[in-house]
Amino acid sequence: MADNNVNSSSPAENQNHSSDETINPITNQSEVSIDAIAQKVQESMSISKRHKFWETQPVGQFKDVGNPTLPEGPIEPPTPLSEVKQEPYNLPGPYEWITCDMDTEEMCAEVYNLLANNYVEDDENMFRFNYSKDFLQWALRPPGYYRSWHIGVRVKSSKKLVAFITGVPAKIRAKDTIVNMAEINFLCVHKKLRSKRLAPVMIKEVTRRVHMENIWQAAYTAGVVLPTPISTCQYWHRSLNPKKLIDVGFSRLGARMTMSRTIKLYKLPDSPITPGFRKMELHDVPAVTRLLKEYLKQFIVAPDFDENDVEHWLLPKEDVVDSFLVESSETHDVTDFCSFYTLPSTILGNQNYSTLKAAYSYYNVSTKTPMLQLMNDALIVAKKKGYDVFNALDVMENEGILKELKFGPVRYREIQHLKTIIWKKCSDSSSCLGGVVVDNLQTQNQHRLEDSISCATFASNV
Repeated sequence: MADNNVNSSSPAENQNHSSDETINPITNQSEVSIDAIAQKVQESMSISKRHKFWETQPVGQFKDVGNPTLPEGPIEPPTPLSEVKQEPYNLPGPYEWITCDMDTEEMCAEVYNLLANNYVEDDENMFRFNYSKDFLQWALRPPGYYRSWHIGVRVKSSKKLVAFITGVPAKIRAKDTIVNMAEINFLCVHKKLRSKRLAPVMIKEVTRRVHMENIWQAAYTAGVVLPTPISTCQYWHRSLNPKKLIDVGFSRLGARMTMSRTIKLYKLPDSPITPGFRKMELHDVPAVTRLLKEYLKQFIVAPDFDENDVEHWLLPKEDVVDSFLVESSETHDVTDFCSFYTLPSTILGNQNYSTLKAAYSYYNVSTKTPMLQLMNDALIVAKKKGYDVFNALDVMENEGILKELKFGPVRYREIQHLKTIIWKKCSDSSSCLGGVVVDNLQTQNQHRLEDSISCATFASNV
């Protein structure tokens, strides 16, 4: 979940161009094993270029991948709370810590402006994520959230907010064990300050504050390989408004394709085809919770949602999250469920368009309606609501339907690497991880999981 763009030359989650030429299959990068990734990274890095910061942290290390002698469990045992550092870490002289109260309009606006101008961009500097204020409040205030985990850095003299990092609580099931974790997200440092080495201090500070609540595991994602992924997954794009996507440079016109043929290729029906398909409502929360909990049992690692979580994360909020379900006309049982969240991007340097409206696949459960049909209905409603593109990770059951729904895979550098902090022995497989982190996800202080984990469906809440 954390944006590591201050620690490397590439953003944590690039929103690069998808090409209409890439509808046909390419090598599925999610099939590359974590062992292979770790070995290649180790072989390619000289001692001077290794991850000096992460090698000091309680995370899985590349040298330990595939070691069968490591036990399953925490990398480090919890520290007595009396021994947790009580005072914040020191910042360089001109800066000071603040706790960001996301309940207030003023603070929410400050955070929004920082992220809107300094957060994740694609490599060509054509698109930048534009999280709305409503989205930020949704992402950062789940049930049981800690205000102290919303951390800012100000310039003492001007009081300008120049850096930000957050954590939110999550209950994650690893095999049969429920682990209280923090999901770390929105690591952002002002562009002019990225040589100040603020990011490592911010990571240590949010870790300290998480420890103060007696929580010792965390999860986050990155678009670069850091020690050490427990899973990898890749973004796929499905054009909904192909002409606009081509006009702004997000997509390219395919070989031997005209604009009219491309528009026809991506045309969708005017309305969903599944009987009983409707918008989720408040009274549906218990049924959706039961459906989702049963579905997530099949995954080795998955969120442990209760009704409060489902109400917060999945009950529709305009321009934040959309959820739909299928209700049987005979029994009135909820049999299927699909959802997506909204994350637009600012289009940089284009005279005709300013915003790219993107939907991101979230949680989808199919028990009666075929998943292919359910997801096609989600595409139809997204198109009707004015979205330009529909994005999905090849996680859970997504991988088997994306090509048929005319999704195209993005470039290798958009592969997301799921990591855990202080949790040993997680290996690769994108079909055994059930959850989506709204943004990016890695985990700290991981337990070892003896079974392989292939693809993350941590609907990276943002």
